[in-house]
Amino acid sequence: MYCLQCLIPVLLIPKPTNPALMQTHVMFIVLYLIGFFLERKPCTICSLVFLMAVFLICNSGVGNCLFWGNCEGHTCDNG
Repeated sequence: MYCLQCLIPVLLIPKPTNPALMQTHVMFIVLYLIGFFLERKPCTICSLVFLMAVFLICNSGVGNCLFWGNCEGHTCDNG
C-alpha cells in the first residue's frame, strides 16, 4: 500500500468555489493522475483501492466529485 502515499492527498485537495476555475482544477487533477500512473506505475491493488475511493466519493452526494462541480441552482458559465 506504499503506492497510495501520493494518491490519497489528491482526494483531499479542495475544489475551487469559483466555477471559472473548475476547468483548471480538473485539468490539474487529471494530468497529475496520468503523470503519477505513468511514472510510478502503482500496483493493481493500490490502483483499484484509489479508483474505488474516487467512485465512492463521486457517488456519495451532489458536488463531492473531484472531476466536476455542482452547477445545480446557479449558473456555471465561464463568461
